[in-house]
Amino acid sequence: MKMINIFKHLKTVNEHRRLVRRYCFKIGLYAQGLTHDLSKYSPAEFLIGVKYYQGVRSPNVAERKDIGMSTAWMHHKGRNKHHYEYWVDFNESTGNYEPMPMPRRYFAEMVMDRIAACKVYKKNAYKDGDALAYFLEKDKKEFIHKDTYNDLLRILTMLKNEGEKKTLDYIKNVYLKGR
Repeated sequence: MKMINIFKHLKTVNEHRRLVRRYCFKIGLYAQGLTHDLSKYSPAEFLIGVKYYQGVRSPNVAERKDIGMSTAWMHHKGRNKHHYEYWVDFNESTGNYEPMPMPRRYFAEMVMDRIAACKVYKKNAYKDGDALAYFLEKDKKEFIHKDTYNDLLRILTMLKNEGEKKTLDYIKNVYLKGR
């Protein structure tokens, strides 16, 4: 484990959390902004992040390529309600594990998380359409509840087409109020 990666990974995690906190505060999710991604400091996630640090994408991608899965991601998604993967449960009537709709406040935090992650990894090359592009390229429809998928597609498209300020205003004043 390279010593320099400890500091680089810590800087990346801290920068990401700071951005998410700022965005969550803008939309009124103060507690979620303060507690966002605290599990990234746990040994199960932090040590993997240091080992697989790249600086341009999540270390989970490199761990997955190395060992065929990401133990850090498995730990993370099971503890953080702002990931749609957290919202999978057993459906007694079908006998299958199925995605459940996300509560609005966690959905909104997920959007803030995606914007912040794109900004951290893309830096000055960031564009408001990056979160939508990532969503369309990486996320699989069958692992996300249809309502959550449709809301995320709509809001990330709004971000791309109408900008950050209008999207955050919409989330705060319309979406989070259930309108």
